[in-house]
Amino acid sequence: GGGFVLLTGEIGAGKTTVCRCFLEQVPPRCNVAYIFNPKLTVTELLKSICDEFRIPFRHEGPGTPTVKDYLDPLNEFLLKTHAVGQNNVLIIDEAQNLSAEVLEQLRLLTNLETSERKLLQIVLIGQPELREMLARPELEQLAQRVIARFHLQALSEDETAQYIRHRLSVAGMGRAQPFDRRALKRIHHLSRGVPRRINL
Repeated sequence: GGGFVLLTGEIGAGKTTVCRCFLEQVPPRCNVAYIFNPKLTVTELLKSICDEFRIPFRHEGPGTPTVKDYLDPLNEFLLKTHAVGQNNVLIIDEAQNLSAEVLEQLRLLTNLETSERKLLQIVLIGQPELREMLARPELEQLAQRVIARFHLQALSEDETAQYIRHRLSVAGMGRAQPFDRRALKRIHHLSRGVPRRINL
C-alpha cells in the first residue's frame, strides 16, 4: 500500500532471484518499473522510471530536459492508473549504489497519495550497507517510510542440503543424491550457506 519495502542480503544470497520470482507473479493490474543500474543522477533516474512505465514525456524550450519534465507526466500516470484500479511498483536493484540526492527524490515520489493510500510502492533491494545508509540521520524521513523490511540470511546446514537436493531435482536428476552427509556438511562449511557459493 505505498511507501518503501526493503530487501537486503549478502552478495550471492539470492536477492535478485527473489525479485525475479516476484516479477513472475505480478498480478495483471499491477505496473512494474525495474531499475537494475541505479548509479544515476536524479534526472536520469526519473527518465528511466518513465521509460520503464512507458510514459511519454516531452521537453519544451531550449536546453536539456529538467526534473519537472519527467515528474509531471509521472504524477499524471500514477493518478490515472490509480483511478482505474491499477497499482504501480518501482523496484530498484543494487540500491546500495543510490546517492543521498536520488534517495531523497525517491522519498518525494512517495508523497503523491490519495486520502486512502500512496500511489507508488518502491522496493529497494541491496547489500547490507543499504540498511546502514538508511540509518543515517539525513535519511531519517525516508527510513520512517519503510513499511516492511527483510534481510536474506545465509542458509543453515539443513537448508543447504535441501537447496542442493532441490537444484539437482530441477536439473532432472532422478537417481539417489550423489553427496553423502559429510560432503553436504563440507559444502555448507566452504560456502558459508550462501547460495551462489553453493552453486559453485
